[in-house]
Formats: sequence, structure tokens, C-alpha cells
Amino acid sequence: MRQFGSRRAQEIPPSGIRKFFDLLQEMEDVISLGVGEPDFNTPWNVSMAGIYAIEQGHTSYTSNRGLPALCQAVSRDLERRYGTPYDPETEILITTGVSEAQDIALRAVVDPGDEVLVAEPCYVSYAPCVTLAGGVPVPVPCPEKEEFRLTADVMMERVTPRTRVLVANFPNNPTGAVMEREEWRAVADVVQDHDLLVISDEVYAELTYESRHVAVASVDGLRERTITLNGFSKAYSMTGWRVGYLCAPQPLCDLALKIHQYVMLCAPTMGQLAAVEALKNAEEDKNRMVREYRVRRNYFVEGLNRLGLTCHVPRGAFYAFPSVASTGLSDQEFAEGLLTEQRVAVVPGSVFGASGTGHLRCAYAVSREDLGRALQRIGEFLSGLKQA
Repeated sequence: MRQFGSRRAQEIPPSGIRKFFDLLQEMEDVISLGVGEPDFNTPWNVSMAGIYAIEQGHTSYTSNRGLPALCQAVSRDLERRYGTPYDPETEILITTGVSEAQDIALRAVVDPGDEVLVAEPCYVSYAPCVTLAGGVPVPVPCPEKEEFRLTADVMMERVTPRTRVLVANFPNNPTGAVMEREEWRAVADVVQDHDLLVISDEVYAELTYESRHVAVASVDGLRERTITLNGFSKAYSMTGWRVGYLCAPQPLCDLALKIHQYVMLCAPTMGQLAAVEALKNAEEDKNRMVREYRVRRNYFVEGLNRLGLTCHVPRGAFYAFPSVASTGLSDQEFAEGLLTEQRVAVVPGSVFGASGTGHLRCAYAVSREDLGRALQRIGEFLSGLKQA
């Protein structure tokens, strides 16, 4: 009997994040800094909008594109915040989370053998999704010396005649790096000179601390070359509601819509109605969460540096990305030892690409109390290393 299974599916690696969380499932008293998920509840009024939708029987399919009310609300929100207007009837698509938006965006624009530049360290799904779309992922290192930002010079070194797309995520998971407008302008020159498309995952856009988020589509020359991905999971603490969106010029949006029609049909109706409420009436809840993340960031990053784990100050998202080079351990060894000996779960930076090697991703989307306990345990682990 033949062995069934596609070569592409067999060749992509399992999620490195999942590996660590499989280890801690049967462990007690674990402080988890590994899950990229807010610890806040969804705002009460947003949850009630979803509950009301169920009570009123709003449980059927929506149009493939999504509820018109949500498309209109997204359009208004993007123009108000970032100056990026999109036609709600032709240029916005509501998806089942940003994960689906990323998948269908790649499948809509990548042909077999196309090279896709992936700015890394990056979220673990980007390169595998490029592969599943038939493309060839090409990592573009964003090194620590540049505060993990994408530079035009390094990007240029990776461009070939087969390059078609750049995938980028700023504010960044796992580093918290943020790109300023002048940095995007330099990247835009490369994109235009080589006739490339940008897929920009901006799900952490509202989680910025020192400066306002720069939407890639707002940069001169990039609006018609950009597919923007965003959603409600991070800013509004709605991870389980599974509502995201894709924005692009109509020809690109239409291609993504065709794939969406066949693989997903539509995002959850109750989640879409809750998302409308979030955009209308949850601004203060979102701002309150962002203020708290900033306090936690400052406290945790200061604590890591005090312990000797060098960590730049992340300017966005809710991740710290400290270096473990001073310990003599690899990131994998450090993470495994910290989990087994001190019951603190973090994610090795190497699972986010070679550029993350020697670092740890630590999510500070947990209580200040847990952050304090985690720092204490990390300190005890480091003391044990010195004594060994």
C-alpha cells in the first residue's frame, strides 16, 4: 500500500511553539510566558453583543465578504487611525482570524517556485504557509543590532529575479520591533524598483508605546502594492472569536475572496457582530489594556536586564526578546532547563527563524504578580547555572 500524504505537508515542520506547550500540559505550578494571548477578558459590551446575536438568532451565514456593517466599520477605523481608506464593498474581506487572511493572501498571489521574502524573526506560520502556497520562503534577517527592524540593504541582498512578495509583521512577533515611516520609505524603494508586493501583518498595530503605528499602505508608493492583514484578537482580547480582515486593492481582494469562498465561506456571524461593537464602543477598554501592557513591559524588561539577560525595550506588541548568550546555553537548552527546573515557560527564539537564535520570546501579557514570580525563578535558574 502506498504512503499517502502530500510532500509539502510532510516537509513543513511542526510548530516549535506547540512543542513547548505540549511539555507543560502535565506540569503543575507553571508560569507561562509563552502564549501570545492577552490575559484580559473580552470587553463586557463586546461579549454581550455576541451573546445577544445568539439570542436573537443571528447564527446563519453572512455574505462571503462579511457583514456590511463590519466592513464599513473597519473602513472608517483604518482611515481615521492611519489614513488608509479602503472601499468596504470591494477592498475589504472579513476572515476567520488573521491566520486565514495570511493563508489566502499568499495563495492568491504566489505561483509555484516564486520566492517570498520573509522578514525574520517572525511568527512561526509564515514560512510554512509560503511553502504550502507553492512558494519558496527566503528569510531576510532583522538583526538585534538594528533593534530587529527590517533594513533595505539586507533586503536587497535577498532579492532575485524570482522574488515576488515581501511578508512583514510590525509591530513584530516575537521581538516587539516597530518600523518608522522613514524606514518603510527605504524598503518601499526596493519594493518598487523590483516590482514586488507586500503582505503586511499589522495585528499588533494598536499595541505601540512610543510612537504611532505606521500602516504600510500609507507609505508613498505602497498602497497599490500592499495586502494589509489585521484583526481583533490582540487589541480587543478576542483571540477565540476568530475575526480578522484583509484589505487590498480590488483585483487582489477579489482573488483572496475566491479562495475564501471555497475554504471558509465566512467568518463566524456572532464574532463579526461582536467586532462591530468593539470598533464602536470598546476604545477605552483597548486603551486601558495598552496602558497596562506598557507598565508590565517596563517592569519586566528592566528585571531581565538586571538579571544579566540583555533585552532591548520592545516598542510594540507584548513580547520581550532577551538574549541568553551570556549564559553559554543555547536558547533551546535555556528554555528547556527553565521549564523543567523552575516551571517558567518561554519560547526559544530559534523557532522564529535563524535570526532569533540565542534569544527567548517572553510574553508579558500576564499579571504583574506572575511577571514578578517569573523574574524570581529566572534569577534562581541563573544562580544555579553559575554554581554548576
